[in-house]
Amino acid sequence: MKFSAKKIMRTAASILLAAAVTMGCTGCGGSSGKQTVYVLMMVENGAFVDMKDGFIQELRDKGYTEDKLDIVYKCAQGDATNLNTIVQDAINHNPAAIATVGTPASQAVVGTGTDIPNFFISVGDPVKAGLISDMNAAPDKNATGTSNYIPINDIFEFAATLTPDVKTYGILYNTGEVNAVSTAKNAMAYLDEHGISYVEKTVTAAGEVQTAAESIAGQVDAIYVPNDSVIQSAMPIVSQIARENKIPVYGSSAVMVSSGAFATKAINDKKIGAITADKCIEYLEGKPVSEIMAEVVDADDVLVNSDAAAAIGVTIPDNIGAQIITDSNS
Repeated sequence: MKFSAKKIMRTAASILLAAAVTMGCTGCGGSSGKQTVYVLMMVENGAFVDMKDGFIQELRDKGYTEDKLDIVYKCAQGDATNLNTIVQDAINHNPAAIATVGTPASQAVVGTGTDIPNFFISVGDPVKAGLISDMNAAPDKNATGTSNYIPINDIFEFAATLTPDVKTYGILYNTGEVNAVSTAKNAMAYLDEHGISYVEKTVTAAGEVQTAAESIAGQVDAIYVPNDSVIQSAMPIVSQIARENKIPVYGSSAVMVSSGAFATKAINDKKIGAITADKCIEYLEGKPVSEIMAEVVDADDVLVNSDAAAAIGVTIPDNIGAQIITDSNS
């Protein structure tokens, strides 16, 4: 893999930011008078870490410095039992708010019925996930935040420009994530509408990804991966299998592309974290959660991985209007 100076600087910045996050908890209003916000996620991957970092940095930049706000970050490391444990631990410490990255962690918090407000970051379908009843109405479940709109039409139209000879797509996703299922269905509906064939392949755990990718690679001309934390975390494996079979992988996040996928149109991960932090700040400054509208964040990053292009034998057009990146560079 290629490691650019930009990537090294990005990693260093993330390490410094993590070092600034308090790993203990003093509660919502301990003897120090500081408030506490918890940040939870199911599994760490590049996109989720960027979202978390964007959330924390925005709080710090907007005046919620370490002397005013403790931030406690915890990850379940992909284990559902661990997720329930860290959620309950957060609730027991009674913080001012709990921020959650992705759908599983957000559902776990809201599902407890806690009166501690939840600020969800990058949930594909908050309504289907049970976090809010209507994205266009006042939040009604003590939760608000951001949804990462996946521009299915744009992604497949972009794919048609880059690899026009694709006749059959593979749709690879985890059935355990509501957002992944919803996006996969939208993708299949688009392909049905345009008369393009596809093969659906699902997994239920990270250990199944390699076998699924190997199985589907021989049946399709390209692979599409929805906003799926399990597949995203295993993208280096999926992309390697795809490259060996000379087929492109189209992802749903910038990190998927920097992890080996060929191309995508996606949200800026740090930006969506920062937007969610702004909503949390509104609450910390006295605004009720019910008056803080949830928001769909538009995708505005277009990326192509030149290493993937070289591996599968695709020439990137000069006028493509995309950011050209390499493996492990975003």
